[in-house]
Amino acid sequence: MVAWLCDFDGTVSPRDIGAAFAERFSPGGAASRVPELADWLEGRLGHRELTRAQCACVRARRDEAVAFARSFTLDPAFAPFAREALGRGDQVMVVSEGFDFYVRDLLEREGLGTLPWAANHLRFEPEGRVTPEFPFADPGCDDCGNCKAQHVRRYQAQGCRVVLVGDGASDRHGALAADEVLARGGLLEWCRTQGIAHTPFADFRDVAAVAR
Repeated sequence: MVAWLCDFDGTVSPRDIGAAFAERFSPGGAASRVPELADWLEGRLGHRELTRAQCACVRARRDEAVAFARSFTLDPAFAPFAREALGRGDQVMVVSEGFDFYVRDLLEREGLGTLPWAANHLRFEPEGRVTPEFPFADPGCDDCGNCKAQHVRRYQAQGCRVVLVGDGASDRHGALAADEVLARGGLLEWCRTQGIAHTPFADFRDVAAVAR
């Protein structure tokens, strides 16, 4: 059996909704200029700490956050790919370093509400403050908020061959653990420089073609 573990921001959703949300709801886009961002890009800081720093700048109510996220769309080929894969008996899961409030909502609006997914939790506080929580973090690692390598290993323990589909830095640990990697964007360049076997893809039409 094959398990397809799909990143959300920049992959299932062509746009990075989490980054856009943080910029839109921080005064003057301050979340996109926190000093921690440069440290994360250089590999000196984990994404969990970057998320905390960016969220400290954000002021948003849940209703306006959800309304903003609904202005984004999913890859139109993702739902057909997921349904076809499930129909074959494969597993499909969304593994996101973004936030649950928009991952859940957008999947449900696409008719994929029963699809398993994992993301960081965003708690909306009084006066518009937000607090990120990381229910899928690896307690032995201070890097990612949602440890994609753990999800890969869980499916492998069930006897699945795991394919990681992703586009960015948050997919690296999952890619290292996966049996196969489909990559684009920053993950594609990283796989090339690290000598990690991978298959490039442009969208989920390509992923579906690989799956058949």
